[in-house]
Amino acid sequence: MRFSRYRIALGTALLATITPALADNYTLTLFHTNDLHGRTDQYPQLITTLNEAREAYGEGLLLDAGDIFSGTLYFTEFAGQDALEFMNLMGYDAFVPGNHEFDLGDPEAGHQALAAFFADAAFPILGANLDFSAAPEFAGMLDGSISVDPQSGVLYDGIIVEHNGEPIGIFGLSTQDSETISSPGPITISDYREAAEDMVARFEAQGVNKVIALTHLGYDSDPSVGNDLLLAQHVAGIDIIIGGHSHTRVSPPMLVSENHAGKPQTPTVIGQAGEYGQYLGVMQVTFDADGVVVEVNGELLAADERAADPDAAERLEPYTAAIEELRDTQVGATVTAALPNPRHGSGDSRSVRANETALGNLITDAQLYAARKVAPDTMLAIQNSGGIREPVETGDVSVGDLIAVQPFGNRLTLLDVTGAELLETFEIALTNVPDENGGFLQVSAGVELVYDSREPVGERVVSLTITQQAIDPERTYTIATNNFTAAGGDSHAVLGAAYEDGRNTIVGNTDWQMLRDYLVSLGEVTYRVEGRIVDIAERD
Repeated sequence: MRFSRYRIALGTALLATITPALADNYTLTLFHTNDLHGRTDQYPQLITTLNEAREAYGEGLLLDAGDIFSGTLYFTEFAGQDALEFMNLMGYDAFVPGNHEFDLGDPEAGHQALAAFFADAAFPILGANLDFSAAPEFAGMLDGSISVDPQSGVLYDGIIVEHNGEPIGIFGLSTQDSETISSPGPITISDYREAAEDMVARFEAQGVNKVIALTHLGYDSDPSVGNDLLLAQHVAGIDIIIGGHSHTRVSPPMLVSENHAGKPQTPTVIGQAGEYGQYLGVMQVTFDADGVVVEVNGELLAADERAADPDAAERLEPYTAAIEELRDTQVGATVTAALPNPRHGSGDSRSVRANETALGNLITDAQLYAARKVAPDTMLAIQNSGGIREPVETGDVSVGDLIAVQPFGNRLTLLDVTGAELLETFEIALTNVPDENGGFLQVSAGVELVYDSREPVGERVVSLTITQQAIDPERTYTIATNNFTAAGGDSHAVLGAAYEDGRNTIVGNTDWQMLRDYLVSLGEVTYRVEGRIVDIAERD
């Protein structure tokens, strides 16, 4: 079946208690997307899909659950303005920022690309648990109210919009994960449940009994920072959750009719449309006269099965021409042995997020090469493995190859840390081994990290040496990394504390450009795993 009907899911007994006369019912139509991640070339097919859905289902609200930024050459070249042209064309009614919207946060310049995105948006931005007030680039865009007349390019806690004569309350929630996996800087993110409870109460005070949470929390993501299932189970009064972040295809929509204690609750519908614009989510939710959900139909429409919208395809052409020119530019180096980027989820026994890799070695050596040009006493370089995204195949290397590997545009940063802080940093990096963790650190030449994954967390480092000299806990070392990791990204709180303490220098070299320059210096590139990171548990 294409649809999930709520009448069936609830069961006869519970349905009988909440279903009024059909004449009193009201049906809300929603279309939704999430996690496009720079796939601007998906919009022509997505627009065709939306047009077909509107013809089949009638007019409805169009919502996006975040992560427009990061992931492709389109984003690298246009910083979201390309995607925005198509979003404005489609007529979105609301958008919630995802964690990747904060990827271009700069310690000095702030979030200029995101501010430009907001300013040019033809739709309101929602973030009930987001506080942008300490970021001056957003001045004039902030309105912490619930607006009954929402304006384009303005950030609200929530909005009230009309659909077929009924007031619908919509509010936004973004993941606190952003504090460790992105670069929000002065933008603060409060507890999602507290914000949601407050929003429901505020909507109820205005007589709104149909409430949508537009979230970038993840369907069933890390419970320590929250997810959509927990939101539905813990916060009464939310009728629909349209989500993103976990890239989950929720089809048919999930219906939560029990709270966290296993007791019956008024139902909440959850939807999410996968990733990369591959699907358009469609949902029709029927409410009774009291604003209680009594039925839902929903499906995910595959955009790739549709032809491109001709007007959108024409609009895409200049963007594609620009990124193809950039992508195909040769850097002047040749890789003689493939540099894989293994992941456990891809069936590999080893992973870039849990093991030394040849590509990780190359990237850290490139950082050290760049750092020593400005600070010759730099001792080592480290790279968070979550920032290494694609492999490099054999052959001549292009700019596109390198940006695919490091798409975030992070900048080289030097940190002065003690040996004790460095040892603690590697304990953090080894928290999840042998399982994956984006905070696992690749290391530059001359470093040997020996650890035992069988030992308790915080006690796994056996030895850490640089050029065969043991780290001195009392000595201060200058190390190189990217600005994301230096500021505490991927849970590296020790480095973040040193950064906040002023022990940092942002050199400014962009990650993929450092890699390019180092490759050019080598000409022919042959890298391999060479025992920089060793788990003695694997030897026994």
